[in-house]
Amino acid sequence: MLRMVLMAVQVFVSIGIVGLVLLQRGKGADAGAGFGAGASGTVFGARGARTALSRFTAILAAVFMLNSLALAYMGNQQAAQQQKTILDQAAAGAETPATAGSSGNASTPAVPAPAPGAQTPGDAQTPAPADVPAPASAPEGGAPAPQP
Repeated sequence: MLRMVLMAVQVFVSIGIVGLVLLQRGKGADAGAGFGAGASGTVFGARGARTALSRFTAILAAVFMLNSLALAYMGNQQAAQQQKTILDQAAAGAETPATAGSSGNASTPAVPAPAPGAQTPGDAQTPAPADVPAPASAPEGGAPAPQP
């Protein structure tokens, strides 16, 4: 809600600044004022309009800058609260292995566990080749025993 109010203020202040800048005369217009051109047409007098419009433009510029800083701060706070990378989203949405099978996902079929004592096709007893030595059992330290 506050962000929408600040955005509306930003739009109105920027339109006001553009309007005030267009109302002011440029520096080159002062050369013609010396000969009487345009001095009688001002509402505030020869110098009064310039200072009043300049002051109001400076006030609107200060409001514009403070409002811009407030909007930038609010934008940074909102961005910090959101997840930033794909890795953050993947970590938040990752399933644990225990719950992966119970989620009801039809794309991964459930494989039944083999019955105790039953052989699966990959468990067929094949003789070990003669040129491959049998693995040595590790002693209690966890390091493999040296080969002779």
